[in-house]
Amino acid sequence: MYSALIPGCIGIHGLNLADSIKIAREAGFEGVAFDIYEAKFYADEHGIDALKELFGGIIPGVWDTRVNWQDDATREASIEAMKPVLDLAQELGATNVTTGIMPANNERPYDEQYEFCKTRLAPLADALNAGGVRIGIEFITPKTLRDKFTYQFIYKMTDMLAFAKDTGSNVGVLFDVWHHYCAHGTLEDMDVLTAQDVQLVHTNDAPLGLEIDEQQDLSRCLPMETGVIPAVEMLRKLNTLGLNVGVGPEPFSKELNEIAAVDPLKAAKIAQEANEKLFVAAGLRG
Repeated sequence: MYSALIPGCIGIHGLNLADSIKIAREAGFEGVAFDIYEAKFYADEHGIDALKELFGGIIPGVWDTRVNWQDDATREASIEAMKPVLDLAQELGATNVTTGIMPANNERPYDEQYEFCKTRLAPLADALNAGGVRIGIEFITPKTLRDKFTYQFIYKMTDMLAFAKDTGSNVGVLFDVWHHYCAHGTLEDMDVLTAQDVQLVHTNDAPLGLEIDEQQDLSRCLPMETGVIPAVEMLRKLNTLGLNVGVGPEPFSKELNEIAAVDPLKAAKIAQEANEKLFVAAGLRG
């Protein structure tokens, strides 16, 4: 596993490819989430070697497929538009992408939602699989969010993993330590995971003074900031799988977002410092 800058996760927006890579490097990250469509344009203009030189040792991490797979009107065309970047993904070794599924909705009860999501995600998964790319689904958990909707759906990692395997051979999960905590997930639950099942890891912590079921989705903390989440143990467990995926901080911190708006590099350094403490504590360094 390697430390990855996911700019949007720490409030950094609007950067081009070169600036994202530059900030990742200067902040001390090992990899970066990137826009593969911009990368393809760059490679088409300057050549693949120039693109690799631009990354300059920073690992090309996850990328956005730009496919709204739940939208019947645009899904097929978006998948076709995505296919030309798959060769580049292989060339760069950037073979992990992610998506998410809400843990509840107002339209369909559980079984209907299951089929709705499975039949619509499968075509994207199939297209990615043909290009050697795996997709991880983020399981979204907090009860405070689920309770706002009529129908409950998947929110636990184990259930999402089962759904993923039912959807495609290249489908797994995005493992967020905060979501696993908010789902009352345990370290033992993680025994079902293999190295192929996890496509990205999000790190963070939870605010003090709240019960698990009181946690709010967009109110989190930097990794190891409060010690509420047993992230050290979770990361250590994930590391035993032999994962080769990015581990990126996603604190949803108002303070960090405010810093990122005026000084993206400073925000990235703060996030990386926290992430690095977690890596060290979990035994992933030296």
